[in-house]
Amino acid sequence: MIDEGTRWRRFAALLPPADAAEIVDCWDIGEAEAGLDRLVAGLLRHQVPISETVRAEIAVAAEVWGMWTALAPSLGRCLGGHQDDTGLRLIEHADTVPLPGSSVAHDTALADLLVVPWIACTRCGQVLARAHSQEPWGDLSYLARHYVLFFPGRSTSTDLFAPDSAWDALTQLRMSCVQA
Repeated sequence: MIDEGTRWRRFAALLPPADAAEIVDCWDIGEAEAGLDRLVAGLLRHQVPISETVRAEIAVAAEVWGMWTALAPSLGRCLGGHQDDTGLRLIEHADTVPLPGSSVAHDTALADLLVVPWIACTRCGQVLARAHSQEPWGDLSYLARHYVLFFPGRSTSTDLFAPDSAWDALTQLRMSCVQA
C-alpha cells in the first residue's frame, strides 16, 4: 500500500523541479487543496502528458480532499499520454447521467441514492462509482455517500465502500481485476 505522502511526491515528480517543490511544500504544510490545484494547473501549463491511470489517481486525490468538483474540468483537459496504457480510465463527465442505486445493486444502502460512474478498469470493465443523495433542489450531494464497485449490466456483484474509503475502493478495483 502506498502512503499518501509517497503518492503526493509521485504526482509532484510529473512537473519540472521548481513546480514539483511547490507541490511537495503544499503537502508538507497541510495545504493539500492548494497543492492539487497547482498540480493540475502545472500539468496544463507545461502540457505534461499523463496516463489515464494517473488521471484517475489524481481524481481520487481530488475527491479525498474535496476538490473533485472544482478540478474535474481542468483534469479532463490535461494531455493524455501512454497510448498503450491499460488499467484505469476516468469516465465521469459533466453530462454523465446518474443511475438509480437499485439498478446497480440490491443493497438497501444504495436504494435512495444515485450512482455516478467515475473510473473504469479497461481490462475487465468493472466500474468505480460515487453514490450520492439527491438534494431537495435537485442537485447531487456535494460529497459521495458511498463508493461502489460494480460491473455494468449486473446488479449482483457489487462492493460498497464508506465515504472515507475512496483509495480503498480504487485499490479494490485494481485488485479485483487481477483476481478475475
